[in-house]
Parts: sequence; C-alpha cells; structure tokens
Amino acid sequence: MSSGKVKTAQLWGKNKEELAKQLSELKAELGQLRIQKVASSGSKLNKIHDLRKSIARVLTVTNATQRNQLRLFYKKAKYLPLDLRPKQTRAIRRRLSPEDKARVLEKTKKRNTHFPQRKFAIKA
Repeated sequence: MSSGKVKTAQLWGKNKEELAKQLSELKAELGQLRIQKVASSGSKLNKIHDLRKSIARVLTVTNATQRNQLRLFYKKAKYLPLDLRPKQTRAIRRRLSPEDKARVLEKTKKRNTHFPQRKFAIKA
C-alpha cells in the first residue's frame, strides 16, 4: 500500500494506467482505514483526511489529462463539445461575435457615405 499524501507534481508524469492503479490502491487503503476506525477506538481521522485528498488529487490529474487529450482531438473540428467550450454567462454566449457586430449592410454603407454625420462647431 502507498503511504499518506500524494504530491501532484509526481502525478503529472504518470500515464492513465498508472494513475488508475494508484487510485484503486488509495481507495482500498481508505476502505481499510474506515473499517479500522469503526473496529478500534483509535482515531485515524488525519490519515483518512490525507487519503481522501490524495484520491481527489489523482482524480483531478486524470480528468485534466483526459480533457487535454479531448481538446487536442477536437482542435480541427468545426464544433467543440459543450463541456469543452468556455463557460461564461448565458448572455455572453449568445452575444454577437465581433465579426458579426462589425458587419455593415450594403444599404447602410451607402447611406453613411452619401449622408455622413454632420459636424457642428460649438461656441463656448
């Protein structure tokens, strides 16, 4: 069994199978500690806390690497899956894109050239 805290920096170098193996070991150890906690009066709370956080770190690294792989896979695709798109707010997501906002109709262009906004000098 592995002991105590896991350093995140060490996890980034590992591949998917190694991470899955470490995760299962940590979960097994956590299960045993929970059984020991119930059986004996000796408190294992700190060790349980460390193990839970280590499991979270392994899962975080696993999910992050998976998302990075998906981003590479969808790099050239026309549409990104919803969970890979930037979250933002609903209003921002529905806002016109800068290209659409800058687009001017032909009729509007003619109107602007033939009838430009008049400039008046204001006497102070």
